[in-house]
Amino acid sequence: MGLFDKIKNEFIDIIEWLDNTNDTIVWKFPRYQNEIKMGAKLTVRESQVAVFMNEGKIADVFQPGMHTLQTQNMPIMSTLKGWKYGFNSPFKADIFFVSTKQFIDQKWGTKNPITLSDPRFGFIELRSFGSFAFRVTDAAKFIKEIAGTDENFSTEEVTNQLKSLIVTKFTDAVGEGNIPVEKFAANMEELSKLGHDKLNNDFTEYGLTITKFLVENVSMPEELKKEIFNYSRLNAIDMNKLAQFNTANAIKDAAKNEGLGGAGIGMGVGMGMGNMMSNMMTGMNNNAQNNMGMNTPPPIIQFHVVVNGAQAGPFNLQQLQQMAAAGQLTRATMVWKAGLANWATAESQPELASLFMNTPPPIM
Repeated sequence: MGLFDKIKNEFIDIIEWLDNTNDTIVWKFPRYQNEIKMGAKLTVRESQVAVFMNEGKIADVFQPGMHTLQTQNMPIMSTLKGWKYGFNSPFKADIFFVSTKQFIDQKWGTKNPITLSDPRFGFIELRSFGSFAFRVTDAAKFIKEIAGTDENFSTEEVTNQLKSLIVTKFTDAVGEGNIPVEKFAANMEELSKLGHDKLNNDFTEYGLTITKFLVENVSMPEELKKEIFNYSRLNAIDMNKLAQFNTANAIKDAAKNEGLGGAGIGMGVGMGMGNMMSNMMTGMNNNAQNNMGMNTPPPIIQFHVVVNGAQAGPFNLQQLQQMAAAGQLTRATMVWKAGLANWATAESQPELASLFMNTPPPIM
C-alpha cells in the first residue's frame, strides 16, 4: 500500500447516523482526528437533520436525502472557511445529527402547589400533572439554545430543562382561562388546550413544537373541596345562606375549644348556641323569603376570619358582630376580604372598627 492510499484511508467519506434508541435527540458524528474528504457522501434519513458546525459557529443544515459534500452545497461553510474559489482538499467540521421525530409520553407535574386567587374562595392551592409530546422543528436553533455542544442529548435532559417552563406557562394559562375553580375537574380538555397554546408561544424560541399537551389531574386541599361542594348546592342568590352556615359551624367549633379566650368564653358561647342558632335559622328563613321577591341581591360585605389557626368564613357584618360580642373576634384577629392583598387585623378595617367600641374587655 502506497503512502497516498494510507493517507486516503484516514479520510472520512461516509457520514450517517443509524439511531437504535427511542430517546436520543442530538448525536455528534465521531470524527476524532480524521478529516472529512471533499466529495464525501452524507446520508440523512427521514426524521433526521444534519447540522455542520465550524469552530463553534453553526454553518449549513442538511435535510433528509443523500448529499455529496461540495463547496456548492455548503455555502455557509465555504464562507466561514474562506473558500472563495472552491476547495477540494479534506476539511474538519463538527457534525450533529438531530432527530425530528415526535417524542411522546413525556411527563410533567407541579412539584409545589400552584397558588391562585379566586374572588369567592380567596387564595387557593392546586396541584396538577399530565403528559406532553414534542418534536424539534428548527435543528440549528435547538442546538444553539438547548443542546449546545453536548455529544449525546436525550429527552430526559430536555424535560429537566423545560419542566419548570411548562409549569410556569400552565399556571399563567389557568389564571387567564377564566374557568371557575369548581369546574376544573370537568374541563380537563379545555385546560389542556389552554396549556398547549400557551406553551407553543414560548417553545418556538427553542426550536421545539409541543404536538400534544394533556392535563390528567388537578387536585386541591380537602377543606377547599368541602367548601366548593357546599357552594355547588346553592345558587348565586343563596350566598348569604352559605355564609350563615359557615358561621354556625365556626361558632360551634370555637365553643368546644376552651383555649380560645379561656374556659369562660367557651362556656358562654356554648350556653348561647341555642339562641344564636335559632336566630340564625330564623334569619335564614327571612332572607330566603326576601330573596324570592328580589331579582338581584344587594352586595354583601364579607370577611374571612382566622379561627383556631384556620381560615373560616366568609362572614357578613351581622355575624361578625355576634362573634365580637362572644369574644371570638378581637381587634387583633386576622381577617381578609376580596380586594385585600394580604391578611390584616380586624381593627384596621373601617367596616369592623365600630364592632369594638361597645365591646367590654376580657374578664381577667
